[in-house]
Amino acid sequence: MQSLTDIRKDFPLFEQHPELAYLDSAATSQKPKAVLEAIHHYYLNENANIHRGIYDLSMQATQAYESARKKVADFINAAESREIVFTKGSTDGINLVANSYLAPQLEAGDVVLISAMEHHANLVPWQQLCHAKGAHLEVIPLNERGEIVWRDFVERLSPKVKMLAFVHVSNSLGTINPAQEMIEEASKRGIPTLLDAAQSVAHYPLDVQALGCDFLVFSGHKVFGPTGIGILFGRAERLEEMKPYQSGGGMIRRVQYQETSFAPIPQRFEAGTPHVAGAIGLGAALDYVQSLDRVAVLKQLDALKDYATEVLNGIDGLQIIGQAKAKSGILSFVMELAHPHDIATILNEAKVAVRAGHHCTQPLLEGLGLPGTARASLSIYNQHSDIDQLKEGLQTVKQIFG
Repeated sequence: MQSLTDIRKDFPLFEQHPELAYLDSAATSQKPKAVLEAIHHYYLNENANIHRGIYDLSMQATQAYESARKKVADFINAAESREIVFTKGSTDGINLVANSYLAPQLEAGDVVLISAMEHHANLVPWQQLCHAKGAHLEVIPLNERGEIVWRDFVERLSPKVKMLAFVHVSNSLGTINPAQEMIEEASKRGIPTLLDAAQSVAHYPLDVQALGCDFLVFSGHKVFGPTGIGILFGRAERLEEMKPYQSGGGMIRRVQYQETSFAPIPQRFEAGTPHVAGAIGLGAALDYVQSLDRVAVLKQLDALKDYATEVLNGIDGLQIIGQAKAKSGILSFVMELAHPHDIATILNEAKVAVRAGHHCTQPLLEGLGLPGTARASLSIYNQHSDIDQLKEGLQTVKQIFG
């Protein structure tokens, strides 16, 4: 079994910063050497525009790009590669669904249903669409542990709900939602579903056919890939219903001055020159994840999460925000007298990288009466020494503000 210490050696950043305890993977993950090499190889050996060139270099680049699409489809067990649309990231994918799928059918009085723990990326697009259409954005409440209140969720699945959009793993609470069960409840009532898998894709296996969701999004930079690339999965029959969200080159079949016919899916939704290097880098990242013993790595990550939880709970005056029974390695916390930004600043001096703020879940934290939290988030390259370093830094915070 490959240990987390061995995995860490695959990430060149830690060779440059051996003293760093990087605990901000919920914001962005580090990149393994295999991903960096794949991007470098493309620019060095295959750089060309795709799909329309009939020369060798263009055809090689096209093959690499479409191979990456197939890798994504296999990674999440999509039925077909054409169900994968390359996007700029999760936010882009959600906006595409909001504007291209839901906007044409949403009417005044209809409802879009989200949870109280959503990232702004899965809140603001639906909010703005509802404002434009005279529809309502309804919010599933949480219990004191930061979990979906099941009875309230089911009661809100009325015939007026035209979309259920929710996060698989909360980026601020660490809660792992019962995605399959929620999707099943919605599907029984004919309600389309979108799952935001940005925080789950790196660590938890995803099977869109088993989940039964209509749409799923994730960002490449959360799963050890490059920034500026992500995917939207959409069931083929859903994507076929949708008109393009953006238009231009690359997404057309025939253009005349007064009329245009569009390309089939997924190219219909990929206007302009795509992020070819990003897609190739994402494909390499997924190859890397698949090369690991994912069950064993997740077991080690869970053990590391439990250790981090024990350490944080042992610090007087510190409170972990989010105590769900099903929880990922995302640990948000507050400390008496110390503002989250002060905590992060002092930890930075101790070479510990954490995030501080509202984590793009401002309504959630305002509802909890908090201006923000400090957040430590774990990934496959973390180890016990990172948590020990965090503990030492927090003891310094306590001394300064205690």
